[in-house]
Amino acid sequence: MNPIDGNALLLAAAKASVGPQLLPDLVEHVQADLGPRLEDYRRRYELVAEDDEACVFFVEAGHWDDLRDRLDLDRREGDAVERAHTEHLRRVGSVNDRRDEFETALDIREVVVVGKEG
Repeated sequence: MNPIDGNALLLAAAKASVGPQLLPDLVEHVQADLGPRLEDYRRRYELVAEDDEACVFFVEAGHWDDLRDRLDLDRREGDAVERAHTEHLRRVGSVNDRRDEFETALDIREVVVVGKEG
């Protein structure tokens, strides 16, 4: 399952230093790790958006470094997936008229999108 908005994924793929055919697989690989941790994310982090498909959380700076290490992603791969999660947040912010708020928060925090399983 890929919880990232399709347009956000396309934008991230255009900016990423990995091939656009690889990014969806990387996002799914990360989701396979994050999905079972959804309740932990709900307890530990600020939920900023939720819909039927996914939850969007602000997490501490450095969180993506930990994810890269845990999932054995190289820097390029991890950056591409992180960019996809960030672009998803920006899309959500635009739709909900919260983009400025989210952009300000991104100065000090990172974002993780966790898909809902089932």
